Amino acid sequence: MTKMRQTPAASQLAELHVERLAAIEAASGPVYAIPSEYPAGYHVKPHNHSRAQFVYARAGVVMVSSVQGRWMVPPQHALWIPAGLVHTVDMLGEVSMLSAYVLPDVLSDPPSAIRVVAVSDLARALIIEAVAPVAEARTGRRELVMALLLEEVLRLPDRPLGLPFPSDQRLANLCRGFLDNPSARLVIDDWAERLAMSRRAFTRFFRKETGISLSTWRQQAAVFTALPRLAGGETVTAVALDLGYDSVAAFTTMFRRMLGAAPRSYFKTGEQSSS
Repeated sequence: MTKMRQTPAASQLAELHVERLAAIEAASGPVYAIPSEYPAGYHVKPHNHSRAQFVYARAGVVMVSSVQGRWMVPPQHALWIPAGLVHTVDMLGEVSMLSAYVLPDVLSDPPSAIRVVAVSDLARALIIEAVAPVAEARTGRRELVMALLLEEVLRLPDRPLGLPFPSDQRLANLCRGFLDNPSARLVIDDWAERLAMSRRAFTRFFRKETGISLSTWRQQAAVFTALPRLAGGETVTAVALDLGYDSVAAFTTMFRRMLGAAPRSYFKTGEQSSS
């Protein structure tokens, strides 16, 4: 596992964040890359930047929130945040992150929406190299690293770790209530009835508001809830039963379908690649 360095106090971190935002805006190169360390529970207040941000969670779990929804970045994943988007950041556990801030016009067709992606071995090596102190990197070599990093970022596979939120307040309240008490037994008819809609009308309405079906949203919410707990060392059995799954096997099947690996092997893979 990546060894965490001693992090400053919350007041010092707030000052550092203001200084960091100023440095990002003052940077002249197409890509500005920096490392950051945060203690568990630290909250970064609403902010934005004129550059897009590619943030890699090297250790810990990061949660980014905006009016569009919430996105979770567990270890060995990264998040693309479009330029100008106001967002907050919460640290679930001690966090070590590496960020590359990219000028909007550097890429011919940059992603316009937030994306959670799985980080390849190449992307991981490149962003680690990108945040190395300038004095330790030759200028020409550094430019090549940054250029290749941008190429690799666009090729990384999406992961369903975003949770879109509806703009309709009634539906948003139902979604937030579900996150407070998630369950595998969510019934479409119950939500439709609470909004005084037929099942068919509600299904169309939910997809229009979020872009996905309620079934898919529920599974993403389950992963969203499970990952911080699993990363914190809780057993798969405890998490699966708390989420209302009838068996560990049923939860594992859902988890594998969403993230491509069973819960136990998912985190073992991340530990091995970051050691």
